[in-house]
Amino acid sequence: MRKFLSVLAVLALLSAVFATDSLAASKYKTWNAMVDDMDKVLNKSYSLYTAGNVNAAKGQVNAAYFQFYEKLGFEKTVMSYISGSRATKVEYQFTIIKKAMTNKRPAAEVKAALDDLSKWLREDANQLDGTKESEWGVFFSSLLIITREGFEAIIVVGAIVAYLVKSGNAKKTRAVYHGAFIALVASVLLAFALNNISSLGGANQEIIEGATMLVAVAVLFYVSNWMVGKAGAEAWSAYIKDKVESSLGGGSLFSLAFAAFLAVFREGAETILFYQALMGTTRTYTNMLWAGLGVGCVLLAVIYAAIRFLSIKLPLKQFFIGTSSLLAIMAFSFLGKGIKELQEGNVVGVTPVGSFESVELLGIYPTLETLLPQAVLLFVTLATFALQMRKSGLFRKRAA
Repeated sequence: MRKFLSVLAVLALLSAVFATDSLAASKYKTWNAMVDDMDKVLNKSYSLYTAGNVNAAKGQVNAAYFQFYEKLGFEKTVMSYISGSRATKVEYQFTIIKKAMTNKRPAAEVKAALDDLSKWLREDANQLDGTKESEWGVFFSSLLIITREGFEAIIVVGAIVAYLVKSGNAKKTRAVYHGAFIALVASVLLAFALNNISSLGGANQEIIEGATMLVAVAVLFYVSNWMVGKAGAEAWSAYIKDKVESSLGGGSLFSLAFAAFLAVFREGAETILFYQALMGTTRTYTNMLWAGLGVGCVLLAVIYAAIRFLSIKLPLKQFFIGTSSLLAIMAFSFLGKGIKELQEGNVVGVTPVGSFESVELLGIYPTLETLLPQAVLLFVTLATFALQMRKSGLFRKRAA
């Protein structure tokens, strides 16, 4: 527990060191002023499109997204003060416009899509500019960031540590903590690089984040299946401890530590970037910003403790199955979010499906490119879990 709290403390400290004032550092005093210039860029995009210069038109849409919406903190401020689903809706609209241009859709259709985007940007700017800064508003925005961004990493790290302790391998939790701490340092370096190395910004940032999450999907899928394979044996306690101890060699231990590394790496960098955006809009109550961060770290510690210590009372079989299922759910979420990042980086296309709101926690977004792979992963996960449980004898025991 002490090691985990030290990781959170370092995150808070390094967030303070590297946080910069994104909006205040720019020439804009209000979000509406920024939208005024974004509208000029989007209007130029439409003019280029009607003139037949599709690539240049898409370049202007990219400029509106990467140089304004993302770089200057508009996206992350919307997520902090309005909602994550709203930011996702706006983000996808940029991609939908570029897709319409690529497919050489009628000018009226492209213009309608651009008008919708401008309308949503203006609505969000009006809401953000019209919200008077309050100490509790800043506090809860800060609290939301650290709890939302840290929750997924805590779930993964906590589940793996609880698994090792429950299976009689408490001494090997050190590797997981080391993985989390190294990821924390790496995420700070990544956040610093994204802000200061122009070649890493823009689409490359989304590609880096997306690729990291897809690697995490593969690792979490492997780890969750490895865990559930240990769930169904006779003479539970003695057998499991013996088998896990013997099978927890260098490769398996590395997989557990690497899963923790990937979860913390992506979330750590994202957390710092969110706090940069928040500091850009917080001019009076910065003390409440840090108070929200501190309380959020305490809440994450409570969540971690609940996973870590309440698991002691759970029967071993149910614990192993529950832990592996939890990591499988995280893999499902990471898959959707990773593909969404690649969509924002112009690597994967966007095919809208329906009009339902995105579910950020589970990484569910209304596009074919995210939903189809998630459906495949869900089917494969259920099939492999069933196979592992059948091989371990769980089905036969229930039948008996």
